[in-house]
Amino acid sequence: MPPEAQEKIEELQELQETAQNAAEQKEQAQAQLNESKTALEALEDVDEDANMFREVGNVLVEADYESAYDDLEEEVDNLEVRVEQLKKQEERVQDQFDELQEELQQMLQGGGGPMGPGGPGAGGA
Repeated sequence: MPPEAQEKIEELQELQETAQNAAEQKEQAQAQLNESKTALEALEDVDEDANMFREVGNVLVEADYESAYDDLEEEVDNLEVRVEQLKKQEERVQDQFDELQEELQQMLQGGGGPMGPGGPGAGGA
């Protein structure tokens, strides 16, 4: 296999890992987003005078309705942006992967003249 092809294969493997990481991060962010949206919807059904608590580390501290609602709303907004960024990153990496894979296929399908001694198609004795 020509060294250029080996380099492309290594690049493909790195892009595949990057794509997997982006997909995992996107899934985690999406799960957090869904959880935060659910909490925000539940909060809309709570009386504003109700006693509320928020988790800070391993401790629950009292919180007022307005700040809890505002914080959740901000979290939802931030997570929506994060999910969108990760989606775009995943798409970019996938496009790079597809392009590189196409280049590798063309290279391996004989994108030119002889491959030199010992290359693909080299005959034995």
